[in-house]
Amino acid sequence: MYRLLSAVTARAATRGAWTWGCGRRGAHQRARLPQLGPGWVGGLGLGLGLALGVKLAGGLRGAAPAPPPAAPDPEASPLAERPPPQEESLAGWSPQKPAPPTSRRFARAIDSSRDLLHRIKDEVGAPGIVVGVSVDGKEVWSEGLGYSDIENRVPCKPETVMRIASISKSLTMVALAKLWEAGKLDLDIPVQHYVPEFPEKEYEGEKVSVTTRLLISHLSGIRHYEKDMKKVKEEKAYKALKMMKETMDSDQEKELKEKGGKSNEKNDFAKAKIEQDNEAKGRNSKPVKKKNDFEQGSQFLYSTFGYTLLAAIVERASGYKYLDYMQKIFHDLDMLTTVQEENEPVIYNRARFYVYNKKRRLVNTPYVDNSYKWAGGGFLSTVGDLIKFGNAMLYGYQVGLFKNSNENLLPGYLKPETMVMIWTPVPNTEMSWDKEGKYAMAWGVVEKKQTYGSCRKQRHYASHTGGAVGASSVLLILPEELDAESINNKVPPRGVVVSIICNMQSVGLNSTALKIALEFDKDRSDIP
Repeated sequence: MYRLLSAVTARAATRGAWTWGCGRRGAHQRARLPQLGPGWVGGLGLGLGLALGVKLAGGLRGAAPAPPPAAPDPEASPLAERPPPQEESLAGWSPQKPAPPTSRRFARAIDSSRDLLHRIKDEVGAPGIVVGVSVDGKEVWSEGLGYSDIENRVPCKPETVMRIASISKSLTMVALAKLWEAGKLDLDIPVQHYVPEFPEKEYEGEKVSVTTRLLISHLSGIRHYEKDMKKVKEEKAYKALKMMKETMDSDQEKELKEKGGKSNEKNDFAKAKIEQDNEAKGRNSKPVKKKNDFEQGSQFLYSTFGYTLLAAIVERASGYKYLDYMQKIFHDLDMLTTVQEENEPVIYNRARFYVYNKKRRLVNTPYVDNSYKWAGGGFLSTVGDLIKFGNAMLYGYQVGLFKNSNENLLPGYLKPETMVMIWTPVPNTEMSWDKEGKYAMAWGVVEKKQTYGSCRKQRHYASHTGGAVGASSVLLILPEELDAESINNKVPPRGVVVSIICNMQSVGLNSTALKIALEFDKDRSDIP
C-alpha cells in the first residue's frame, strides 16, 4: 500500500511540476522569494496520500472513523470555506459595477431611519409599520417592521396594503385639478351648480356660498366627525378667548387685573357658552357656527365630509362615477395596488388593523364601512404606490424650472402652475401635524424660513397625514432647493419622498417622516 501511494504521489508531482512552477513557484520567483524545495512537494504528497489511505481503509471496514474534534475534515473543509471568500472578493472589485448600489450609498441614512422606526414602533406599541423612501425619483429603501397580521404571524413587507386614511384627500385633489385644467370645473362658483340637490346654507339669516375651493381647504364650515357640536363650539370659543387674551395690550391686561380680570374672563366664557347653546337649538335652520366667530372662509374646520361632497362634484363635472374616474388616474400614475376599501373583495397583502382596549390589550378593530368617505379617507395603498404618487406631484411642481435647460422633458401629470396653486398655503388655515405650516389644497405646506444666522433652517416641504380606525399614515415630499445653476445636467423630480403606513391608529408620523427625509437628503448631498 505504501509503495502504491508513493508511486501515485511521485507521478502527480511530476505531472504538476510545470503548472506549479508557472503558478505558485513563478509567483515566488517574481517576488524574489526563496524557491520551494522538492521536500515541500513531497510532504504535501505524503499528507494527501495518508488521507486517501485512511478513507480507503474506512470504506473497507464499512464505516469511516470519527475525526478528532479539533481537526476539520481535510476534504470537506476546502469545499465549504472556499466559495464565500471568492464571492466576496468578486463583489468587492468587479469592474462591471463602477458605482456602488444605491442601498450602500444611503446605508447610513437607512440604518439611522430603521432605528428611529423601531423606537417609534416600540413606543406606541404598533403591531406593524412599513416605510418607503425615494431619492430623485428612484426608490432607495422600502421595508416592513413587525406584523401585518398578528394572529397568523404574517410579517409586514413593502407590498403590505393598509388604509391610507386622509392621504385620500390628496388623491381626490388630483381629480379636481385635472377637471379644472380641462375647463370642466370652476373652483369658485357655488357647488349647487354641479350638485343642485345640495341645500343652500345660511349664516345669521343670510345665504352663503359654498364653493369647491372652500371645500378643498376646509373653509366651508361643514363639520367633521364630531356629532356633538356643543363640544366643537366650546373648543372654538376657548381658542377664540385664548387668542383675545394673547392679543391684548399691556395696558388692558393691567386694567383687567385691577378690576378682577379673571372673573370677567369667566363671565365672557359663560356668555359665549349660552350663545352656543341657543344656536345649537336652531341648527336645523342655521349652520352650526359660533356667532361672530366662524364666517365662511374665515376659520379653518377640518372636514372629511366636505370631501364626500367633492366626490359628487367630480362625478357631475367628469360624467363618470367617482371610483371609475379615480381608477383611471391610478392607472395613469401606475398606482396598481391602490383601491377603494371594501370588505368583500379579496385584496392580496391586505393587513389587519388593531387598537388597544381599555385594559391596554391589543384587539382587532371593529368592522367599519368606509364607502361614505372614499374621497376623504377610504382608500387602501402601499408605500410603493404612494411614493410613485409623490414623485408625480414633485415632477409636475419642478418640471417648469427645467424646461429651459432640457426641452425634451415630458410634461407632468399636472401642470407646473397647477402644482404651484395646490402647494400655496391658504390664509386662515391650520396644519395640525406641523404648527409651522398652513393647509393648502389637500396638502399641508411648510415654507422655507430662517430667522437667525447659523441657527435653525426650516425646509420647504409638503405632506399629508392620515388617521383612520386602526391605521395611521403619512406622505411627505421634501423638494431639493434648486437655483439656475443647480439644474444643469439634472432632470426632475429632485428631492426626497417618504411614505409610512401603520396598522395602529393615533400614531403621529409626520415628524418621523421629516427626520427620515432629512437623513436621506444629507446623504444625497454628500454624493457628488
